[in-house]
Amino acid sequence: MRVLVVDDHEDVRDLLLRSLRGDGHEVSAAATVSETRARLADDVVDVVVLDVALPDGSGIDLCRALRQDGISTPVLLLTAHAAVPERVAGLDAGADDFLGKPFAVSELRARVRALGRRGPELRPMEVRAGDALVDFRARRAERAGVEVPLTAREWSLLELLAARSGRFVARAEIIELLWHGSTDGAASLEVLVARIRRKLGERALRTMRGFGYALHTD
Repeated sequence: MRVLVVDDHEDVRDLLLRSLRGDGHEVSAAATVSETRARLADDVVDVVVLDVALPDGSGIDLCRALRQDGISTPVLLLTAHAAVPERVAGLDAGADDFLGKPFAVSELRARVRALGRRGPELRPMEVRAGDALVDFRARRAERAGVEVPLTAREWSLLELLAARSGRFVARAEIIELLWHGSTDGAASLEVLVARIRRKLGERALRTMRGFGYALHTD
């Protein structure tokens, strides 16, 4: 698997290069936003390990730009700030997973393997469910032709489910990605699902009892 590690700290880059190469991956490195853009323009990559704080810009902004350019390579964001707002911003920008610093190298290796198995997620531009329309490019939702305001967390859940093309996503995975495994995530997820159904209609989300949720598409 081809992995691009983006971090401006040389010691972190070297550690990840050694560890991921030890797993048999083909690993390259970059230290800035501009260098990352150049490498992705020239090379095919299976997973990007991307630090949020880079000397010439934000990893979150870079992730958003990559998605706008149609690059769907899975992105694992590394951040020294594990606060919920930053994780939500990263997910809204199209990141696939988060890992806070300092991290266990064994966990990072496992997350890279998981993202590599998943492969690129092709997010649809629009999804219809009953009389609801969700336009991910315009970031606009409406029901029966009337615009419906959605919160950042509601968008994050819808985008996560949309990326799976109607397949069910396990509750545990949703909680890990949106709440970073917080113990409050389970209750918060129930509230979030109820809010989305109230705004977009009961058909918007499907439930597999005891497992998870999927986005309903007509």
